[in-house]
Amino acid sequence: MNELDLLVDTTKELIDVPSETGKEGRICTRIAARLLITYGDAGVRRVGNSLVVGNRTGRPMVLLVGHIDTVPSQGQGPARVEDGRIHGLGAADMKGGVAVMIHLLEDASVRTGPFDVIGVFYEGEEGPADQNGLAEVLRREPWLEEAEFAVVLEPTDGRVELGCNGVINARVTFLGVPAHSARPWTGENAISKAGAWLAEMHEREPVPVVVSGLEFKEVMSVTLARGGIASNIVPDRFDLNLNYRFSPSRSVEEALTVVRRVCAVADEVEIVDLAPAGKVDVDHPLLSSLLEASGTEPAPKQGWTDVARLTEAGIPAVNYGPGESTLAHKPEESLAVSDLARTYEVLRTILSLAR
Repeated sequence: MNELDLLVDTTKELIDVPSETGKEGRICTRIAARLLITYGDAGVRRVGNSLVVGNRTGRPMVLLVGHIDTVPSQGQGPARVEDGRIHGLGAADMKGGVAVMIHLLEDASVRTGPFDVIGVFYEGEEGPADQNGLAEVLRREPWLEEAEFAVVLEPTDGRVELGCNGVINARVTFLGVPAHSARPWTGENAISKAGAWLAEMHEREPVPVVVSGLEFKEVMSVTLARGGIASNIVPDRFDLNLNYRFSPSRSVEEALTVVRRVCAVADEVEIVDLAPAGKVDVDHPLLSSLLEASGTEPAPKQGWTDVARLTEAGIPAVNYGPGESTLAHKPEESLAVSDLARTYEVLRTILSLAR
């Protein structure tokens, strides 16, 4: 079999190992068993249900980074190849990227090339930010912070994407006074009290922010709402979730100030979770090599990835992986075989050739 056929088979095998967030043990064991053949016990380190794979020899270190969990199944069946595409849960997000990582780590020209290439396969990316497995990996393996460069193999539509938006989720609460719905004037309706604020949020336009020549869009969305206990009671509480995606030009503290200002009319604002934006580094020499090999121009990452966590740890990082981001988390998720092959060849080129 040629390398592309093997890549496709690996991707299908990974798709067929269920690994919803919180249930990554089996796929972690499967990946570890495969890479132990190449790296031995010393080169495969397990951190919970995450893996760090590779050996240090003193060459400049490059990280290949990918999460091994998926969102819950939406009824997708076993992996299949049809019309040049691999179909199945996690095909794009991001078992295709994980397959590329495995094959690069096994490739002799990469292992004997100019870099110590280290694979970081981690759990919990699709869950809450405070349960993301990459944070624990970086805490337990602090030597990873010495890496010269990192590539996060999330789907990027064939582009090299720099930075990423930060994200804040805030619980925004409007309080009222309960009353019988036949006599609403004796209370205050918490839901309709929020009406003017919701109307303002509905009309809010994306705000373009240019960082190092790349245009990120800052957006706010109300994504959840909960209020009322019965159809004949005026509600005394209305909780909404505000999701804010902010640009790399803002610190977390600055983004929190924006959220509190926008939500000033609410009675309560509670920050549920947050993650910083990913820093943009347009001058890194390995970025230049990656752009040249891929034949693309740098693009902004509109969304959050662990580029943010890596750059916060001082590791220059970019997003570049197989798949279309618009298909992530969808029932019809799939991945073009050609995209899988292209990503592998581009990364193999820059990791196996001396600069």
